[in-house]
Amino acid sequence: MANPPPRYDKPRVFVKSIASETYSLSEARRQHLSSVPRVIRKDHHDYLDGKAREKNIISPVNEPFVTQSLQAHFVTLPPAARDKGHGHQNEAFFYILEGRGFDMHDGVRYDWEKGDAVAVHNDSVHWHNNEDPDHGVVILVMKAKPLWLFLGLHQQGPLGTSPSAGDDRWGPPVEWSVIRDPQDVRLKKVIKPNDTPWQTTPHGRIRLLADASVPLRVKAIDVQLHEIAPGSRSGKQWQVADEIFYVLEGRGYDLHWDVDVDITDRYYARIAKQPSRWEWQAGDMVYIPHNTIHQHFSADPAHPAKLICGTNRIYKQIGYARVEQLENAPEFDSLQESPLTAARA
Repeated sequence: MANPPPRYDKPRVFVKSIASETYSLSEARRQHLSSVPRVIRKDHHDYLDGKAREKNIISPVNEPFVTQSLQAHFVTLPPAARDKGHGHQNEAFFYILEGRGFDMHDGVRYDWEKGDAVAVHNDSVHWHNNEDPDHGVVILVMKAKPLWLFLGLHQQGPLGTSPSAGDDRWGPPVEWSVIRDPQDVRLKKVIKPNDTPWQTTPHGRIRLLADASVPLRVKAIDVQLHEIAPGSRSGKQWQVADEIFYVLEGRGYDLHWDVDVDITDRYYARIAKQPSRWEWQAGDMVYIPHNTIHQHFSADPAHPAKLICGTNRIYKQIGYARVEQLENAPEFDSLQESPLTAARA
């Protein structure tokens, strides 16, 4: 967090446990799907009041529990302020919603402004600085922190964290070289708006911010901007990974088809006959649960909807890289059917 206290008022839940009296967890999942909030109102404009804070949006510590594949929160800084330095083993992805300033990462300065994507790499000592003397800063943070902690990567703390002075078991400080892969060090720490192009994909108009194909020093989370034309819709996708998105502009709704399971001679999907509908507007964080078919709709006939979407990249590494495209975005189909495309074919 931006300014971790020396001690919490009550124990912080870093990773939430899973316990059951039955081997099957299907009923617990059904209960979670029926109660989990899928639209969370957290408008970043409400935090442009010149105060320093970290405002949780999705975290294992929150009730009701949403997910722990990703965390999301806002960091705010008053004019001309900085927060206290700290370090953690997990990486973090930042998107600058308001303001301008710079980060210090391991003694190196990285400047940023509104619309930039910023990577805090793993095992980094860092702090954030607001360079504007008159206006506040709001940063959207997305990260897969519980994954690191579940894997036992617990070495984190504020500046000054070290073995006790009287503990003579440890040698003097040396370079933390085991996490400084030369290929990673060469990756960018800041992605500017013109560094990655907008693409018309089967799911719609997309600009990648963090992805295996983007040279940003982020390994565990994929992030993209998604723009939906006035009155239009995205593609219809079925994916196993859960997803979050923050509505930057516009208004609309999601349709979610939950998917249950038949386990007989193999796995069979049981797809909900009717979708649930979830209205959203600028300033909402929306949650798409695991193994859900979903589609976004822009409800404003005059203005586009703009979303910033995040998923945990680990799903692609453990067998769930496939996304089933059940319906294309209309702009993608129009592009495929254009006279120029036909002539080239």
